[in-house]
Amino acid sequence: MLEDILKFNKEFVQNRGYEKYLTNKYPDKKIAIISCMDTRLLELIPAALGLKNGDVKMIKNAGGVISHPFGSAVRSLLIAIYELGVEQVMVIGHTDCGAQSLNSKRVLAHMKERGIADKNIDMLKFCGLDVESWLNGFDSVEEAIKSSVELIRKHPLIPSDIKINGFIIDSITGELKILI
Repeated sequence: MLEDILKFNKEFVQNRGYEKYLTNKYPDKKIAIISCMDTRLLELIPAALGLKNGDVKMIKNAGGVISHPFGSAVRSLLIAIYELGVEQVMVIGHTDCGAQSLNSKRVLAHMKERGIADKNIDMLKFCGLDVESWLNGFDSVEEAIKSSVELIRKHPLIPSDIKINGFIIDSITGELKILI
């Protein structure tokens, strides 16, 4: 699989396939989108929203949620706002989200099956991380997105002039519905 990707990449560069994607680091639409890493959304979100390369900053993680007020998603958002000119944030959840059914006990069991030692997991707990909460999913995509929007809106480092909204996109049709 990786070999195929590397072969394709070499040909892509040699054939100058990158030229149609040339842009700069500043998002033309001044929007940052926080969305789920679900594979169905890779091309669906840009297609359904009419976005092209260079239009937005895309921040992806499991569930498309802000799980920590000072984690990497918020860090990326702050850089997008203060360094790259973002003026609006869209938090986009989706139907049939796999993060909704995440169970921390099952994830931890899978870790152990793959050879992760209990002492490594315990180390996270000693560092103050609530591992079970960190690896758990959520009951409702809608509530998870609303919670993320509220966290961003109330964040002490997010300026009050930034517009922040939450949405749910249908992972099949691409229909976008505003939540908040």
